[in-house]
Amino acid sequence: MDRFDKLLVQVLEQARSLGIPVSDRIDPHVKINRRAVTRFGCCIRQKDGSFTIELTHRLLEGTDRACLQTLAHEVLHTCSACRNHGSLWRSYAGRMNAAFGYAISRTGTCGELGVPDTRPVRHLVVCTRCGQEFPRAKASPLVLHPERYRCKCGGTLICKY
Repeated sequence: MDRFDKLLVQVLEQARSLGIPVSDRIDPHVKINRRAVTRFGCCIRQKDGSFTIELTHRLLEGTDRACLQTLAHEVLHTCSACRNHGSLWRSYAGRMNAAFGYAISRTGTCGELGVPDTRPVRHLVVCTRCGQEFPRAKASPLVLHPERYRCKCGGTLICKY
């Protein structure tokens, strides 16, 4: 059993200890995705109703804590009515965060997980109030129309390049 598989077992035990109804049809072998650039994990529902969890190869360099948090995020997607990041999924994430000190959220960053960010930066959106930077590789809606968005601090955003 490799490192990710052992960590998956640990996360499943944690979730079940809190009464979170994770699926009992999760493949015990975590797949490593060597092409993933922007995401850290993925929960894939198979046609037979089972689930496969994938983690990016970049997490091989991460701490066990970063891997556990990412696995927990994906495992919560195996709960009934939790395929998205809706209120039920968020409530389960909150329970895992409180009990085990995770910071499970809809998205994570390289900085939060302690993983080197190797994505190319072709566009840089910046908050005019606090200076926070939002690097982007693609011309997303944020890059094309930063005026439609606000920073967490409430500041306006501009695209520098």
